[in-house]
Amino acid sequence: MAGKDSGNLKTVRLWRDAALRARKLRSNLRQLTLSCPGAGGDPLESPDAPQLVLPANIGDIEVLNLGNNGLEDVPEGLGSALGSLRVLVLRRNRFARLPPAVAELGHHLTELDVSHNRLTVLGAEVVSALRELRKLNLSHNQLPALPAQLGALAHLEELDVSFNRLAHLPDSFSCLNHLRTLDVDHNQLTTFPRQLLQLAALEELDVSSNRLRGLPEDISALRALKILWLSGAELGTLPSGFCELASLESLMLDNNGLQALPPEFSRLQRLKMLNLSSNLFEEFPAALLPLAGLEELYLSRNQLTSVPSLIAGLGRLLTLWLDNNRIRYLPDSIVELTGLEELVLQGNQIAVLPDNFGQLSRVGLWKIKDNPLIQPPYEVCMKGIPYIAAYQKELAHSQPAVQPRLKLLLMGHKAAGKTLLRHCLTEDKVEGDQGGGDKEKSYLLFPPLGSKGIEVTSWTADASRGLRFTVYDLAGDESYEVIQPFFLSPGALYVLVVNLATYEPRCFPTTVGTFLHRVGARVPHAVVCIVGTHADLCGERELEEKCLDIHRQIALQEKHDAEGLSHLAKVVDEALARDFELRSASPHAAYYGVSDKNLRRRKAHFQYLLNHRLQILSPVLPVSCRDPHQLQRLRDKLLSVAEHREIFPNLHRVLPRSWQVLEELHFQPPQAQRLWLSWWDSARLGLQAGLTEDRLQSALSYLHESGKLLYFEDSPALKEHVFHNLTRLIDILNVFFQRDASLLLHKLLLGSSGEGEGEGEGFPTIAVPTPGQDSLRATQFHHYVEGFLLHGLLPAHVIRLLLKPHVQAQQDLQLLLELLEKMGLCYCLNKPKGKPLNGSTAWYKFPCYVQNEVPHAEAWINGTNLAGQSFVAEQLQIEYSFPFTFPPGLFARYSVQINSHVVHRSDGKFQIFAYRGKVPVVVSYRPAKGVLQPDTLSIASHASLPNIWTAWQAITPLVEELNVLLQEWPGLHYTVHILCSKCLKRGSPNPHAFPGWLAG
Repeated sequence: MAGKDSGNLKTVRLWRDAALRARKLRSNLRQLTLSCPGAGGDPLESPDAPQLVLPANIGDIEVLNLGNNGLEDVPEGLGSALGSLRVLVLRRNRFARLPPAVAELGHHLTELDVSHNRLTVLGAEVVSALRELRKLNLSHNQLPALPAQLGALAHLEELDVSFNRLAHLPDSFSCLNHLRTLDVDHNQLTTFPRQLLQLAALEELDVSSNRLRGLPEDISALRALKILWLSGAELGTLPSGFCELASLESLMLDNNGLQALPPEFSRLQRLKMLNLSSNLFEEFPAALLPLAGLEELYLSRNQLTSVPSLIAGLGRLLTLWLDNNRIRYLPDSIVELTGLEELVLQGNQIAVLPDNFGQLSRVGLWKIKDNPLIQPPYEVCMKGIPYIAAYQKELAHSQPAVQPRLKLLLMGHKAAGKTLLRHCLTEDKVEGDQGGGDKEKSYLLFPPLGSKGIEVTSWTADASRGLRFTVYDLAGDESYEVIQPFFLSPGALYVLVVNLATYEPRCFPTTVGTFLHRVGARVPHAVVCIVGTHADLCGERELEEKCLDIHRQIALQEKHDAEGLSHLAKVVDEALARDFELRSASPHAAYYGVSDKNLRRRKAHFQYLLNHRLQILSPVLPVSCRDPHQLQRLRDKLLSVAEHREIFPNLHRVLPRSWQVLEELHFQPPQAQRLWLSWWDSARLGLQAGLTEDRLQSALSYLHESGKLLYFEDSPALKEHVFHNLTRLIDILNVFFQRDASLLLHKLLLGSSGEGEGEGEGFPTIAVPTPGQDSLRATQFHHYVEGFLLHGLLPAHVIRLLLKPHVQAQQDLQLLLELLEKMGLCYCLNKPKGKPLNGSTAWYKFPCYVQNEVPHAEAWINGTNLAGQSFVAEQLQIEYSFPFTFPPGLFARYSVQINSHVVHRSDGKFQIFAYRGKVPVVVSYRPAKGVLQPDTLSIASHASLPNIWTAWQAITPLVEELNVLLQEWPGLHYTVHILCSKCLKRGSPNPHAFPGWLAG
């Protein structure tokens, strides 16, 4: 995100350097920090002001820090006792005016910090006494005006009065001849203060977030100015005199209404950093192009449609942010900016990157999502500049190839008719009066008995154009929810199937609404087609009424969601209109304690969600699989949507021919039947395709990102293997997620019948059972199946039996279990770190199968006893709230992801008890109890307040793991709170966030 936030990243270095200089000056001074007993607690809990006790012999102290003590006054005699004091820090107390003791110190005090107090007046006498003051910080108070005596502080060099209520500055301000730094950010100024024009020494000035509406022509008088902040100052234009500020090095002009820059702007030849984000530029400002010394340029959130080729003249550019514009292409010359370290292009209309784009090898910060990329393909671009370089290099080695293939996902409730629809759609149609071939008619006589789980079919929809679909039939059973999100990806066409014969308006949330929310959260802006099946079982009027009801309820849900997001965005705007100190005044205020930076980030996310609503095609298409004409109409509809370049640019993506050949070789005999290939096996196929080993990695990475195979280059356990047989992998997943006890028992008995003596190192020897042993073996297997369906527990040797004939050797099984763990589906309960099991049985836990409410199932394996342990209210607790939808399978996957961070864990259906070292932690999921209630997921660590840092250290890795998982859901709205332990203790049903919403 650009704007003032991004500008801060490097511009703040200049401000920081000034602060460091000040610290160096006082590093040799004698310092003292005092804290009052009980200071720093909740003001609501301790209304009485703390009492400060001064130690003896403080006369030699030169720096005194009394910050964060809740003081309303200081002890009498403080001024006379501190005869050598030069620096006094009183920040974050409760002063309503400057204490009189400050006046006693005035004749030698050089620095005073009274920020974050409740000052409404300073006191003329006290200010007059501060004759030697060089640095004064009055920020984050409630000052409506400044006294005229401030202008008499002849030595003042730095003044911060930001976040107050100043409507004007005193005339005497013009007398501050030595003032170098002034911050009046977030006040109530309505015009640029003319008093400032007399400050010839001024080098740093911040007048952001004031309603200036314009700048005076003679602002050119500030010739020494190096840093100028004018963010959110409601400027429509810049006067020509502004361009005479020849010393400017950093300039913040974001969040204004600028449409153009004066031609003379190019005179600002010392400018190194310029932020023009969130303005109204439709054309790239030509006046910037002669600024050869520019190092940072931010033009985010404007209305730019192109970038001029002359941008190559900005040869010193290190940072270029052009995100969220309307740019359709980049000039070839942009690759000449070889010094670039940050390049942000997300949210534009870029389809093709220039040749040799890989030359930008120094780019570390790279953002390109939300562009209709076809060359290089989106999947390549998202991996980063090295992968783009490899793609373009490979394209130069081999001929380009366009492979029109689109992912089609059939979703819907169980028994919606997805499987029959898939069969009827994907079978070759035989022309004739009967409308279909024998195969098609056979499905009508003997329709499939429903899905066997998730199934994948290749469908050549139009042979003449070479257009193919890869059709995923996603099981509607709830047990598959944990793995369904893996198949929801950008650039796919989603078909939501609804059984019109059984549909009723009251069933809309479960049959339609929930699926739309999930797709929108996982793939913002996805294209969704609603298909109603079993139309032949409905009367004509009934059919029309049901289709109209689905259409109406979709419109209502979309309207409700958009209005909800708009309301939330409005609340953020209102919070931004108040300064931080006001937002922090009451725990019950909206966005209590949240920084402006986090609020702006949250506002940008809401805008992203509003701009990337689902593309739901209308009307609902009713289909009967008995009617060839309706089926053909559906085929024609899917083809016409797929060929729309603006909707599916990835259908026309360009690949190096060698990459396409590599993909095809992976699916040809003899390797096509194998479960996985080694890296060297793939390398040999790469050589056949014309790819040397050093060029293979990028090709495999692309095939992984585009969903053709699985190759985890970031996993030490899996990076030496390529899982190319996705059909068999999906069959393996189906084994675990079809919750059929009889089917599982049958697989175990069938698998055990083929076991020989001593098969597989590390597995218990399973002898071929005699007839007398069958009953005992069946009982034993029944026990395993019951434990799996109730507690999600299976030993490795039983998993091996379930997966026959897919798994033959121990290596196959070990790789598969590593893969399932990588996907977040299971974890090993008793695997020691760094060494193999000593011949003992490895047990695996599938969290999505846990049925017991209270964690206890692992006690008999681990020998631990955490059953029913509950935390007291005195704890650090982070709560994630999901008001619209909770990602399916998230809690189960999260349960797997945290396993490497915890010990002595015990799992329940909605709760996990564990330890981080010696610190107990608990993770809890609470499903919504009603339509208006959100789902919540909380992470808590019990610790008394003096040890709160230990609690933070305990839960921080767990929070980071959850945030990584949530990044897979870019369209998801959620909030994060730190819950107030005192409110929890009082039993408050809605404990307020303290000290603020973490992920605004």
